[in-house]
Amino acid sequence: MIRLHAIRRIALVALLAVTTLPLTSGCRKVTRPELQLVWQDEFDGPLGQLPDAAKWSFDVGTDWGNAQLEYDTDRAENVSLDGTGHLAITARQEAYLGRAYTSGRIQTSGKFSQSGGRFEARLRVPTGQGMWPAFWLLGADFATTGWPTCGEIDVMEYRGQQPAIVHGSLHGPGYSGGNAVTRSYTNPGGSLADDFHVYAVEWSATEIQWSLDGQPYQTVRPADLPGGAAWVFNKPFFVILNLAVGGNFVGPPNGNTVFPQSLLVDYVRVYRRGP
Repeated sequence: MIRLHAIRRIALVALLAVTTLPLTSGCRKVTRPELQLVWQDEFDGPLGQLPDAAKWSFDVGTDWGNAQLEYDTDRAENVSLDGTGHLAITARQEAYLGRAYTSGRIQTSGKFSQSGGRFEARLRVPTGQGMWPAFWLLGADFATTGWPTCGEIDVMEYRGQQPAIVHGSLHGPGYSGGNAVTRSYTNPGGSLADDFHVYAVEWSATEIQWSLDGQPYQTVRPADLPGGAAWVFNKPFFVILNLAVGGNFVGPPNGNTVFPQSLLVDYVRVYRRGP
């Protein structure tokens, strides 16, 4: 007969196994006891509804310093709920305010920011030459310190012409743009555009770790920065989601690039580390 203390030990082991399983491309919440869910958007609502204005603001304009070709709008045609629990950020080939494409970019500046913790999103990316979706974080002091001094954490960047590869990067003073601290990871299951995947960073005062579907692929610490460069990641950052068309990172679309197509966002969730 198994004694009571042995049963308790087995139950504890089973619980730990459940709470430390790696994430898959499913949508279940992280259930690690040291992480507390503090902010989320599940994008539930009717077809065509704009994202929750209490959580998101639109960045309206073009270029953003990256030679992008689209004009980002605040129209439902470019950013709205799809009626099935997703946000669709949709790139379209259309003449609009001097540009040949439209798309969307939303962010949480002034509405939500956090220093450290876990930031994750479950996304289905588009595909094709010139498509550039991103899930990223920018220092909340951006308006006063400017970029790159404010810092930038690219949780997920993706080139549509390389559908199996995700990129994670850090930008800061002395390591920005083409000199960012970065690494790419090839999805063992092939194209990331074929399904939803969970893209995340876990971030503490001393390191930032990137993962895809629970598989870590990069960890950066202050000692990994270029000599003398400042670690600017001990302050709040806000969230940005966008789908660019063209730009320095991906180049322009070609004749095989399909329009319209969307970056689909199943959820964004942010966790804080607790006691």
